[in-house]
Parts: sequence; structure tokens; C-alpha cells
Amino acid sequence: MQYRRLGRSGLQVSALSFGSWVTFGDQIDVDRAAECMQVAYEHGVNFFDNAEAYANGKSELMMGEIFHSKGWKRSDLVVSTKIFWGGDGPNDRGLSRKHVLEGTYAALDRLQMDYVDLVFCHRPDLHTPVEETVRAMSYLVEQGYAMYWGTSEWSAEQIRHAHGIARQYNLVPPTMEQPQYNMFHRDRVESEYAPLYHDVGLGTTIWSPLASGLLTGKYNDGIPEDSRLATAGYEWLKDQVLIEERIEKVRKLSDIADQVDASMAQLALAWCLTNDDVSTVITGASRPEQVEENMQAIEVADRLTDTHIDSIEAILDNRPAEKRDWRDN
Repeated sequence: MQYRRLGRSGLQVSALSFGSWVTFGDQIDVDRAAECMQVAYEHGVNFFDNAEAYANGKSELMMGEIFHSKGWKRSDLVVSTKIFWGGDGPNDRGLSRKHVLEGTYAALDRLQMDYVDLVFCHRPDLHTPVEETVRAMSYLVEQGYAMYWGTSEWSAEQIRHAHGIARQYNLVPPTMEQPQYNMFHRDRVESEYAPLYHDVGLGTTIWSPLASGLLTGKYNDGIPEDSRLATAGYEWLKDQVLIEERIEKVRKLSDIADQVDASMAQLALAWCLTNDDVSTVITGASRPEQVEENMQAIEVADRLTDTHIDSIEAILDNRPAEKRDWRDN
């Protein structure tokens, strides 16, 4: 395993991490989840990602039970939760001070932990002043309920705003962002956030590196019964994922995967790892065998040459445009 700094912080996170979205509580039980986490841990994964919204809290309950049963050293782990959707009550969602604090306390109880390493604002809240949210998140860090706080799917402007408030009032600023990033979803990470990596030292914990499974190639000929898109409650993903143009590109990318002796999933993960602005790639799995396969992406990334990358870019044909240097006009 390789380890990378989370942005400008001193925290080291495994380049490949393990997340529980969709799988824990929806696709697999606690025994299978424990098997998957064990394989990840044995491969050097130290970052385990979760959220209060995942399976309505059941995901955190499962992960907490597994941590407790494994007895892994707490200082060896980097554990996260995300706060926004905590229930149906008027104060059970959003980023008000009340929900940020109460949601985090409830997540800690489910995880059976005194603190999380990372706590994220799961989405921006248009109904709560950013200052209120920054103060609440800063309080969590200052009181030891979290080591670092960050955002998920916030715009660059919103992240800058949060940093400005933190500087103005001597509060703890956000350290990291959790955006979607994969071969088909690139603009935000590669273009919109680009100035933030230098200006504020933004770290990234990217999700959906396999584009909800599309980049594994398993949807090239339809929807397997045991796949995420066949899971009840996730029908909304189909329209976002099953795009024929993208499926055809996956078929072409499979040839490059063969060239580097890798599966399509390993190639997609390895491609994400080649971006130095990615702190960690969150992987998911419903079987230990999938975890084992995903972990090999570290070696695949080392085998990717500039020629391979150029061939991938030619197939994708979606590299974000570089900013124009008007001095060269």
C-alpha cells in the first residue's frame, strides 16, 4: 500500500481506501462486510469511509460492530462520517449547528468510537448560514470529536467561502473535499478545484472511481442480478450510468487493460491514482474477492506509461480544457 498526505495536513491516508455506501446494510450482512474489511486492512488500507445517511445509520452500526470485534488499534485507523441526512425530523437534516453536533454524536455512538478522524458536510446546505456550519465543524475539532473536517460536493466558491470565514474568526478551516471522480466525471476535480490544491492545500477523498460499476465492464451486456443497479432503491442510478456512448468507451478501454495485464476495474482505479491531487480513492465491494482485485490497482498504476495514458485520453476524449495563457496569444 502507498500512503498520501491528506492535502496540506500531516495525516497519512492509504491511497486506496474502503467505503460502505450501498453495500453495507443494503447488499451484504455484517459477516460479509467483516470479511471485506479484513482483506482491505490486510492490504494496508487505513481509511474507512461512512456516513449517517448510509442505510439510514445501519452502515455505521455494522462498521462499528466490526471495528469492535476486530480489536484493531484505533490509532492505525482513519475513520470518517458525513453529516446531512440524519432522519425525517425538521432538525434531522442539513448543516445547522444542532444537527451537525447531534448527528455527529449519534454517528459516534453507532461507530462505538469517541471520535472520528474525518467528518464531512455531506452536501452544502442552502438554508443554513455558512458561518454557522463552519463554527459547528470547528467546535467538533476543537472538542476532540473529530480530527479534521471537510466537505462533499461543495463548489470551489463555497469551499473558499468557508476558508474565508475560518480565517476571519480564527476557526478551524476545512481540510478535505469528497467529490465524485472517475474517467467520465472529471471537470470538478481537475479544473474547478485546481487553484484550491495550491491556495488552501485541499485534500480529496474521491468517491465512485468505477462510475457506479460501469468502469468494471460488468454492464457491457446488461445488468447482472447481483449488481448495484439491480439493488432496490437505486433505480435512479440507471439513467446516470447506463449511457451507451460510455459503455462503448469501456469496451475500448478493456483493450488497454489487457495490455497492462489488469482488469477493467483495476485500470479505472489505477487511472485515478495517477492524479497527484487525489489523496485517496474510496473503493467499495460486496465480496472479499473484489477487495483483493481492487487492491492490485496500486501495482497497475505503476505499470501505466505515458503511452498508455495517452491512449486512454484518446478514447475518453473528455480532458477538461486548460486555461488559456493570453501571453502566448
